[in-house]
Amino acid sequence: MKYSPERLRQIFDRTSGYCHLCGKKLSFRNYGRINTRGAWEVEHSNPRINGGSDHLNNLYPAHIRCNREKCDLTTRTARAWNDRSKAPLSLKKRKEAKIVNTVIGAGLGLVLGSLFGPAGRLICSAMGAYLGRKINPDT
Repeated sequence: MKYSPERLRQIFDRTSGYCHLCGKKLSFRNYGRINTRGAWEVEHSNPRINGGSDHLNNLYPAHIRCNREKCDLTTRTARAWNDRSKAPLSLKKRKEAKIVNTVIGAGLGLVLGSLFGPAGRLICSAMGAYLGRKINPDT
């Protein structure tokens, strides 16, 4: 099926540009380009052969190889091959999770920093916020 550039962007952004099966990074420019880094195609979570639709809620970005290896199997099975149980977060949910991780990290740093006085609270809080923000929300 042919997808418009806008539709491809919607599908790509559903997982922040990560393969929903293996969790590795994709390259938007390499849509449909076999044997290129980050090459991807649209994958039907519920395959069309099994009654799946072309509605956005059934469409995900996946590496070409991941998609073709999945064939008509379930998404759960294909993700399990890569020790995954869910798709990567969308851009919006990823931003929300990073904010939560930052706040939690800052709070933990603040508590630990209390052992070292006011300067310790400030330094540990900043370090906790930084480390919290670096956490991958998909893991």
